[in-house]
Amino acid sequence: MEIFRTAIRSLLSNRTRSILTMLGIIIGVGAVITMVAIGNGASSQMQGLMEGFGSNLIIVMPAPPNTTGARSAAGSGVNLTLNDSEAIAEECFSVLRTAPEANGSAQVVYGNNNWNTSITGCTLDILPVRTWEVGSGVFFTDSEVRSGAKVCVIGQTVATELFGYTDPIDSTIRIKNIPFRVCGVMKAKGANSFGVDQDDFILVPITTAQRRLFRFGARVDTVRRINVQAKSRELLDSAKEEVTAILRQRHKLSDGIENDFDIRDLTQTLENAASMANVMSLLLGAIASISLIVGGIGIMNIMLVSVSERTREIGIRMAIGARPSNVRMQFLTEAVVLSLLGGIIGILTGTGLAKVAESCVSFNTIVSANSVLIAVGFSAAVGVFFGFWPAWKASNLDPIVALRSE
Repeated sequence: MEIFRTAIRSLLSNRTRSILTMLGIIIGVGAVITMVAIGNGASSQMQGLMEGFGSNLIIVMPAPPNTTGARSAAGSGVNLTLNDSEAIAEECFSVLRTAPEANGSAQVVYGNNNWNTSITGCTLDILPVRTWEVGSGVFFTDSEVRSGAKVCVIGQTVATELFGYTDPIDSTIRIKNIPFRVCGVMKAKGANSFGVDQDDFILVPITTAQRRLFRFGARVDTVRRINVQAKSRELLDSAKEEVTAILRQRHKLSDGIENDFDIRDLTQTLENAASMANVMSLLLGAIASISLIVGGIGIMNIMLVSVSERTREIGIRMAIGARPSNVRMQFLTEAVVLSLLGGIIGILTGTGLAKVAESCVSFNTIVSANSVLIAVGFSAAVGVFFGFWPAWKASNLDPIVALRSE
């Protein structure tokens, strides 16, 4: 402990120089913490999106019509049907289940309250595919889907806007002036990392949506999209090939004719985005680490200056019995103390900057314990690495020459 007290007294005797020396470490550690926190936040955002959309998921949408030379928006075609969804689920070996959707938006009314929200016609398979859960009440049944029953399950936001704190189960709401019985309320998921409310929706049987709420073309059984869940991540490519083959066969598309549907590998897209976020996190951390190296060089320069200024002091210590190892340890301890103090202040600075950065990005930054430990360890290593040469030089001074120094 005495060597630490001696090192701290020595550093306090030159406060301004010590602070300026630590500045490089403070900036370096703060930059590393901030950059890694931003990268972790981006990765967490991608992971949240993947969980929200479901795992091992591909999306089949009708190709946009191109009758006038100008293509329409994706998903605006009308050539996917419920039978297509059932055929994919039954005939594709790599597919676990499918969940067709027929969606739109509408004004919803209950008593004196009204709310505009998205309406999604679906089947029971939407729950495992999209990892949704019912919070209260029940989901509609297969028989209600087949019969086109006027029942619905609402999100928490809709429940709050229409019913306040009243239990909505078995109440009747009007969608496009058609009465629907509320049979359940979905478990709240909150806003996603983009700030989009994930609880602002109503689910109805897909047959009810097709027959009573939305008409997509001349056919009644048209769907806007088919969510296809593969049995595993490894079977996603096989699932896409099987889905393509079945739909081309069902839609009677001969060789040379383009698909009248689009297949999007949502899982792969999000995984690629998450991988890029991780790479960017590592890259930003590596760039920020350069500041630590610069700070370490600053420590080495200052410690070399300190050795030159304190040559007579070193000579006196060695003359009264101090061994070279004692002198070496003293200067090495001073370098490590500088680095650790700079690292601690840098951690506090980086954590604060990470919170400030949240106002500039569309997601929450995450300061992980690992990044803090790595920053502290790296700052200590910088002190040892760049402090060794000055300490070694001090310990090898000739005591007689050192005592003659002015």
